[in-house]
Amino acid sequence: MPHTLDAATVRTWCARALDALGSARETIDAINVYPVADADTGTNLYLTVEAAAQAVEAAGAGEPTLAEATAAMAHGALLGARGNSGTILAQLLRGLAGEIAAGRDLRSALHGAARLARAAVAHPVEGTILTVATAAAESAERAGGGDAEVARAACEGARAALAATPARLPVLAGAGVVDAGGYGLVTVLEALLTALTGELPAAPPPERVRPAGSTPSVFPGCAAGPEAGPKAGPEAGPDAGRESGTETEGPEFEVIYLLDATEAAVERLRERLDGLGDSLVVVGGDELWHVHVHVDDAGAAVEAGIEAGRPHRVRISHLAGRHAAPEPVERAVVAVVPGEGLARLCDEAGALAVTVRPEEPPGSGELAAAVRRAHAREVVLLLGGPELRHTAAAAAEQARAEGVRVAIIPARSPVQSLAALAVHEAERRFDEDVVAMTAAAGATRYAELTVAERRSWTTQGVCQAGDVLGLIDGDVAVIGGDLTDCAAEVLDRMLAAGGELVTLVLGGGAPDGLVRVLTDRVRRSHLGVDTVVYEGRQPSPLLIGVE
Repeated sequence: MPHTLDAATVRTWCARALDALGSARETIDAINVYPVADADTGTNLYLTVEAAAQAVEAAGAGEPTLAEATAAMAHGALLGARGNSGTILAQLLRGLAGEIAAGRDLRSALHGAARLARAAVAHPVEGTILTVATAAAESAERAGGGDAEVARAACEGARAALAATPARLPVLAGAGVVDAGGYGLVTVLEALLTALTGELPAAPPPERVRPAGSTPSVFPGCAAGPEAGPKAGPEAGPDAGRESGTETEGPEFEVIYLLDATEAAVERLRERLDGLGDSLVVVGGDELWHVHVHVDDAGAAVEAGIEAGRPHRVRISHLAGRHAAPEPVERAVVAVVPGEGLARLCDEAGALAVTVRPEEPPGSGELAAAVRRAHAREVVLLLGGPELRHTAAAAAEQARAEGVRVAIIPARSPVQSLAALAVHEAERRFDEDVVAMTAAAGATRYAELTVAERRSWTTQGVCQAGDVLGLIDGDVAVIGGDLTDCAAEVLDRMLAAGGELVTLVLGGGAPDGLVRVLTDRVRRSHLGVDTVVYEGRQPSPLLIGVE
């Protein structure tokens, strides 16, 4: 029986959309030729919806209203938006949430979403996700009945517009594909219809068309024959001449950041960024904005954000369409760590670091993207904590499906990751290297000093908010009031069982003199034990490893 749109349906919608994009991600990546043929639109949309779904799940604990659920979905998408299409999708969700908060129905919400998304793009181009969104909204407006009928009409209009995108954007016609972002939006809308009705799409949208004057495609996203490549032209937009894996014209960097700023400051920022590059999309509101632009001078784009307000979560990446793809190496290590200092240590050791931010764990798509960036035939995925094991397993499955051999080292602490990385030898056979790294991680006892945020029960009794907790191998072993004293007691307990090397990783809130006290203690009381100290910049004040 069809449902009306409510908070529970929004939750189901997000889950369905995430599953559907997970299945369609490779297809969407393969047909990605506009605005940059960098084969990541599917991944970016997946990451954006993953962030939205996580936000809705977090809001679900308090039995939210429909307006609260859609607001959480939009806010999560804004924070987690990736790429051009992901940023536009985040604005579509924000527009939908705004209309629902104003008391309007799904029909009006879809119309408002399409209008707001189009306004966020500096130079809208037809034949893209914007065209598909507009067509979906127009079909929904003409629909009779309730939310299910409106969603069904929106899906039908979106599918028809998607099929027509090659006729509106020459670069798509030349490549023989429909628009990747539009394909992703159809997938999201069909997930909404499924959430409302329980009906599954009869078939996935067609992703390819036969380019005029060419033979059928041989490789995904590419048509055979001399006329098959993307054709640059005045109608195709500034990025239409780029081809994946070749040296072509166009901005070199993609710059993305969140920005705390007033609306007036953002309007000035739009004008400045529009003069620096292209593919400019600025979405958001209420003094929190998500900025996306392609530029040659990444520093200037960030400086413009600093002048407008406070940029954070800055991401700068090379556009794949500007440079030839590097030749893959035989083996690489991807290390997931919770601090910039730890990330730098991993980088210096030759690993590709993924930095985990507080309360923002990476999704499986983000880890899979990191594995791809390693450009290796074999990848060791080195975790910094047990909470990521399921996410890492999903990422590994994605990478294996693409022909990459992946092994996961189940480190339970960043100090175990450092120990594993220290014995990594790319010249060894893959299995032998994985076994050696796993053994090194397992042979390292680990501890963490942190501060309790609230009163709670522990294995050592009740702790109060503000108490210092010393955890050894994941369990609370010490409760105290002074971090240095607690750290010294934790270290003594760990070394009571022996050890040859102590690793101290300093994070936020580590008091002055802590290192001196602990290193002096080791030198006086534990002969023959060496100590190394790193600036980890992780959220907890101190990590300790004993090998």
